[in-house]
Amino acid sequence: LSQNQPNPFNPTTYIHFGIPQDAGSQNVTLEIFNILGQRVRVLVDDEFSPGRYEAIWDATNDEGIELPSGVYIYKLKAGEFEQSRKMTLLR
Repeated sequence: LSQNQPNPFNPTTYIHFGIPQDAGSQNVTLEIFNILGQRVRVLVDDEFSPGRYEAIWDATNDEGIELPSGVYIYKLKAGEFEQSRKMTLLR
């Protein structure tokens, strides 16, 4: 899981992640949380084969509502792997 680019961002950011060649296909979820730990968006929830991928977040929640400036956390789960990183939205 790479750091999002750009960071800070407005209004769009890119999140890159990869599945190792020796891992085989993995169920991957990539979720966005606000600083209170509330999930605001599910970006990815699908099966991925080994390779590099990119997800784009437009700073909206699952209902399409624009979110305010602040620090957000994105969390990737792929098989047994789990990692989180912070990003900053500046409106």
